Amino acid sequence: MASLSFAESWTDRSVVAACLLAVCFISYRAWAKRRQARGRSIVPLPEQLEKASSAKLNDKDRAPGEWIPVRSFEYPRLGPSKEHFSKVKPIPYRPFKWGDYHVTMGIRNMPWDEWIELDREFEQFHKVCDYRIRTRADRLLSVHPVQPGLVDSGHAAAEELLYELAEYLSRRHPDVYSVTRHPVSKNPDENGWYGEGKIKDITIIPFNETYSLDTAEPLKVARMLIQEDFTIMMEGTDGRYYLQAGAVVIAGSWRLEDKMGMPLEEIHISGNVPQYQSKLQMSMDRFFRRLPLDKPVIRNNYAVQLVQDPEMRVPAPAPGSLLEVDPDELAWAATMNGTEDTNEFERAKHINDQCDTANSPKDRGYPESRTTTPATLRTVRLRTERQTLRRLPRTGAIVFTIRVYQTPFEELAREPGIPGRMASAIRSWPEDVARYKARDAYEGILPLLDKCHAEQIELGLVSEEDRKSNFPF
Repeated sequence: MASLSFAESWTDRSVVAACLLAVCFISYRAWAKRRQARGRSIVPLPEQLEKASSAKLNDKDRAPGEWIPVRSFEYPRLGPSKEHFSKVKPIPYRPFKWGDYHVTMGIRNMPWDEWIELDREFEQFHKVCDYRIRTRADRLLSVHPVQPGLVDSGHAAAEELLYELAEYLSRRHPDVYSVTRHPVSKNPDENGWYGEGKIKDITIIPFNETYSLDTAEPLKVARMLIQEDFTIMMEGTDGRYYLQAGAVVIAGSWRLEDKMGMPLEEIHISGNVPQYQSKLQMSMDRFFRRLPLDKPVIRNNYAVQLVQDPEMRVPAPAPGSLLEVDPDELAWAATMNGTEDTNEFERAKHINDQCDTANSPKDRGYPESRTTTPATLRTVRLRTERQTLRRLPRTGAIVFTIRVYQTPFEELAREPGIPGRMASAIRSWPEDVARYKARDAYEGILPLLDKCHAEQIELGLVSEEDRKSNFPF
């Protein structure tokens, strides 16, 4: 009887244990599904890895320099732009404020349908870009080779970027770009967006230019398709991001060849970017490391550029020269910096080394065009940049696009509230920022901005107390 009672008791306990195990298993499965739905895979099964990679905001488990291609990622579907680029005015970015100057990253979320912007300046940008690539492509377009044991070449990322651009542009601007596609492949990796065939050719319709994506040089075609410059940053095994590819055609005051292969912090430190190490380096390193696929960002910055009046250039630019094609010095700020071909040119060093060496501007070694060009509403330009950062799903590279806008101060002077705000911003720069931005070249414009501001107050366009701004516009 005793043994029978033990058996019955054991059976009862087994049933209870089995029930408890079943409940625990069911609960675990439900919990795991909820976690997976939020994009965090609990059990790193092969089919879950790429989903986890695409959704983790802070992927601390990934080793530096390691990236699992995320084939499940889909770019959010786009509607076509409502206006042809020829009718779109450049967006009036005015990324400066009244009052004290603060150094911040200044990032905000990027709407997916605003990755690349086209406007009525596209034709002129394209003309300048074409000239630049034809005359000095080897110095403007570059893929850095593998740095053994540290970071991969940027070639695969450049190819990925080209196909991403072709997909985006043909869907967002179907009246500007047309594509032909290969047949749909049984291998999903060989297809384009949304399971469609991989793009074979892309045509810029208004320019009657067609490029074969199968055979063309990726950086060249990618740059010819858009108004933006771009760089490609690759993560190294040391956790730093390296400039491993880029097409920088209209930078104005820096050269790609001086920065290729550098890590992010060296790019900025070597250029003497003010307060980078004290205010930006840690946050930027952390941001690049954690940038997820589904959270692209956008930011703006600005500079002031002195441009010699084309009518005052003596001798006149030679036929077929850059200044004839690009009189506004969009591509290279010749008035400010002199020749682009100076050995080991560094814009900030060029300025900082000379600011305290003499009393007369003509003795500081500046180009003659700068020292003889007066700062007037006609010769001074606001130069703003719209920058986006987006991670690519296949290579994990971060693409940094740079769209340049130039606006003469004579136009800014007519915008309500802008002359006063601009003058306040220029005066607010601390000494290191003022040197970096070469304020001494154009600070003579400040009384003119003050006068325009006073006139706007007198006309009732703005009030003396109004210090609000719709940043960055």
